[in-house]
Amino acid sequence: MQDIFNAKDSQNYIERINKLSPETNKNWGTMRVDQMLAHCNVTYEMIFEPQKHKAPGGIAKFILKNFVKSKVVGEKSYSQNSPTAPQFKIKEDQDFDVEKKRLIGFIQKTQQLGREAFDGKSSHSFGKLTAQEWNNMLAKHLNHHLEQFGV
Repeated sequence: MQDIFNAKDSQNYIERINKLSPETNKNWGTMRVDQMLAHCNVTYEMIFEPQKHKAPGGIAKFILKNFVKSKVVGEKSYSQNSPTAPQFKIKEDQDFDVEKKRLIGFIQKTQQLGREAFDGKSSHSFGKLTAQEWNNMLAKHLNHHLEQFGV
């Protein structure tokens, strides 16, 4: 797995994103490329703009921490057509260029803040995570969707 905190690996993700165009077709799934970029931005919004998304509470938080967390922060890749949490479902058309620019900015910000800024940082859904768990979650999510669109 690539290291989202490493400048070279982050640049690799950015280069892959830059190969996308509004006409890029998916290999599987239901999202269009503009929706996929917005979908990927949700993860970063929960880190850098948490006020945009309601934090799960009560039973939902218990389920996320005890049954979903290990799948999301573990090293095993996501399978094609994996279920998507409701807050990550993007149904409306999105501005491709805006979402692409935002995603690249979020990747750069994460890399620049570095591993130390994320070690022990609390996740919107899963509580405190190690830097490695943050890396696994961010890197495999990006890779999954970039592969979905053939880059």
